[in-house]
Amino acid sequence: MNQNEEQPLRPTQFAENRLITAILNSTYPVKSSLPNERDLAQQLGVTRPTLRETLQRLSREGWITIRHGKPTVVNEYWIEGGLGMLGTMARYADYLPNDFITNLLEVRLNILPACAKAAAHHAPQVLLEHLGHAPAMEASVEIFVGFDWHLQELFVRNCRNSIYPLILNDFRQIYKRLAAGYFSLDMARRSSSAYYQDLLAALPGDADKVERVVRAVMKRSIEIWHEITGMQQASKG
Repeated sequence: MNQNEEQPLRPTQFAENRLITAILNSTYPVKSSLPNERDLAQQLGVTRPTLRETLQRLSREGWITIRHGKPTVVNEYWIEGGLGMLGTMARYADYLPNDFITNLLEVRLNILPACAKAAAHHAPQVLLEHLGHAPAMEASVEIFVGFDWHLQELFVRNCRNSIYPLILNDFRQIYKRLAAGYFSLDMARRSSSAYYQDLLAALPGDADKVERVVRAVMKRSIEIWHEITGMQQASKG
């Protein structure tokens, strides 16, 4: 098989794909009941053991509640789910509402500036070394995505709070999926290039300025995301 060809999904992956897609597109809306096990297995084209394994995993993540002797119910997963769901959602980003992405960026806005300030205080040389390799405007989208993600990792890994890296790790898949679209725009690469230079100018001595610089660019990224979604909607209309 050509290595560029997609590998076929395993039965449990196939069942997960069908079920989560159906939940996110409201085929099975929040608080609705799933069909009984036999009917659902037939609809999905999988065996009942495969379905049970898939349902147990989705239950552990918070998508559904399995009730013995009663129908399985779709949870209010935005409220009842955990951060572990973000990795799963990353695989189904095409079905996520735009306001979810905005909310995700707002979470980053609330977390990352404080982490950056602490990292600038505790490990400024680590940040300087990375920023010394900041991509130029003409660099590829992939280079920008990788560089920017690693910068965020350095902020949380050097802020001396062991919880923040755990939170950021759950953002990894969905960030990289969405950042490719973000950095495909000249305005996004231009904004980030200026951001990296502003950080270099603030380091190594001004942690407060680092925090302000990061906060400003996080706010700007939300504005750019709104511009991206606006252009996408206009093209569809």
